[in-house]
Amino acid sequence: MTASDDPLALLGGLLDRARRAGADAADAVLFDSAMLSLSQRLGRPERLERAEAGDVGLRVFVGHRMAVVSSSDRTPAALAEFADRAVAMARAVPEDPFCGLAGPDQLAHDWGDLDLCDPVEPAAEDLIARARIAEEAALAVSGVTNSEGAEASWQRVHVALAATNGFAGRYTLGASAISVSVIAGEGTAMETDYDFSSAVYADDLRDPGEIGRMAGERAVRRLGGRKIATAKVPVVYDPRVSGGLLRHLAGAISGPAVARGTSFLKDRLGEPVFADGIRIVDDPHLRRGLRSKPFDGEGVANRRRALVEDGRLTTWLLDLRSARQLGLETTGHASRGTASPPSPAPSNLFLEPGRIGPDALIGGIGRGFYVTHLMGSGINMVTGDYSRGAAGFWIENGALTHPVSEVTIAGNLKEMFRALTPADDLVFRYGVDAPTVVVDGMTVAGN
Repeated sequence: MTASDDPLALLGGLLDRARRAGADAADAVLFDSAMLSLSQRLGRPERLERAEAGDVGLRVFVGHRMAVVSSSDRTPAALAEFADRAVAMARAVPEDPFCGLAGPDQLAHDWGDLDLCDPVEPAAEDLIARARIAEEAALAVSGVTNSEGAEASWQRVHVALAATNGFAGRYTLGASAISVSVIAGEGTAMETDYDFSSAVYADDLRDPGEIGRMAGERAVRRLGGRKIATAKVPVVYDPRVSGGLLRHLAGAISGPAVARGTSFLKDRLGEPVFADGIRIVDDPHLRRGLRSKPFDGEGVANRRRALVEDGRLTTWLLDLRSARQLGLETTGHASRGTASPPSPAPSNLFLEPGRIGPDALIGGIGRGFYVTHLMGSGINMVTGDYSRGAAGFWIENGALTHPVSEVTIAGNLKEMFRALTPADDLVFRYGVDAPTVVVDGMTVAGN
């Protein structure tokens, strides 16, 4: 096997070039991807595409100066010029006292097989069939009048990382997906909705017919939506949107935001942030997880962590640089591409389920709002103020009644987190997952 065939050999050669060019230390990352996708509308394929791409990124350190370059050209001449340019750039930038590679005791050394790639590449006919079945099932639902289209896709990504601190590792990711979106109603009384499924293995995808039926039924169910009078009521988040609350949490506990003082949780480490009993977990080693990885973007060992334990915030999300800024150890959350430095991000992030079913959770609400769609992003991460456009269903006497549209839900994330109660219906579908949750005391602004 030649260096051009072996990603780690190619990266090793690039690191040697960087050292010869004057770098004190360096790391390099490589992504090779293949993708097959199909879209159709009203039974007619609109696009069938296969794409392959490869990219290499090099990060070099000259003292406490750092530079990052990327390229898709892997010829020996291009890689030599690549390394020279990176070192020249590093010599021209200001010093950063927090940059640098991981120490030997921080590196990942052994990792098991997380089963992150389906070895079977589907034929185009397989994708065509999945999209066709999903769209036909959606259009068969009474009240559905048009289609926005159906898609089926497959992708595979080879990832390799090497550094002058001795780390070298590689893994392969894969995913398949099906989605469909349809329209119900006529004229000015139309609504649209969707459903989708994604999984590492195609065999783990939901049935295309079920996906289509759910998309159609959801669109029809939204017909006749109307505004409601402004009220302060419990708001129930459907699992399709409840994960957004975890994304806001991840942003608030990201190391760079904490170091800059731009997070509403910057002073809350070790303190109660959620109600007693709430547990929020990040697990990079979830088998067949959509966002799993055996090591982080700096070659650091990663592991399953409870970010919130019994309601208390236990950790920040840290890469090496933000950890050094805060005087802490990295948590192994570095994520990266080829064209920019690493930054912290969660992997498979989820809120553990509660003990009550969603029907019982809703059944205990006299008046409230069940949210199925969120629009806009009115989140102030410095104060925690939260305001988003929403649609869903009104709750009256413990039951969903009429559809609601064109309203705004508002609160403050500090108070919302403390008032959150999860149901028991957690399903891993998105990579950031939460069950149905209810947040007491939010403002629903309508008429």
